[in-house]
Amino acid sequence: MADLKLHGFWYSPYTMRVVWTLKLKGISYENIEEDRYNKSPQLLEYNPVHKKTPVLVHGGKPICESMVIVEYIDELWPQNPLLPHDPYQRAQAKFWIAYAEQMVPVKTAMIFSTNAEEKEKAVEKTWEHFKILEDHCLADKREFFGGEKINIVDIAIGSLFAFLVTIEDLKQVKILVAEKFPRLHLWFDNFKNVPIIKENFPDREKMLATMKYILQRRLASS
Repeated sequence: MADLKLHGFWYSPYTMRVVWTLKLKGISYENIEEDRYNKSPQLLEYNPVHKKTPVLVHGGKPICESMVIVEYIDELWPQNPLLPHDPYQRAQAKFWIAYAEQMVPVKTAMIFSTNAEEKEKAVEKTWEHFKILEDHCLADKREFFGGEKINIVDIAIGSLFAFLVTIEDLKQVKILVAEKFPRLHLWFDNFKNVPIIKENFPDREKMLATMKYILQRRLASS
């Protein structure tokens, strides 16, 4: 689709959300890979407030913020709906999307932890979040957060878990422990093996190399 463009970083969990949504909907788009350290003038023009990716440009009009973009796509292209139609179920989905955002600072703290104590605290805090998801969001042993098929909550949380794999490799620590979180571990297994997700899941070695580079640049500038 000539009038649909996506500006993003391939390794960003936020960009992953939009890519997965577009792929699940079967929508063609032009991918514009941005440089984290040299963002294009177009991106800065499209998102002058936060100057961040992803940005979806539809018919020349920019839409910013990953989950806002996902909802926009879901409303405009009704095939394979991601948001529940039932008002209560929709409200519940939005609650868990908001909860997913609360997990982001912990993920960031773990990436940039510089000693064993900081890393351990970040892992413990992550486990607190996992416990809540395990006990309150997957208590009925659903295959996905959306039940029998992926919905918007799977997209929101799945992107963070896709990034979690890299954090485990980067920090040499196991975070998603199957014995501690069996339902959550099974959900992630189900999610990443859905054909469309699997085909568009980030390469593990490439992700690790990219995050090492970003971390080195961050440490060198501090």
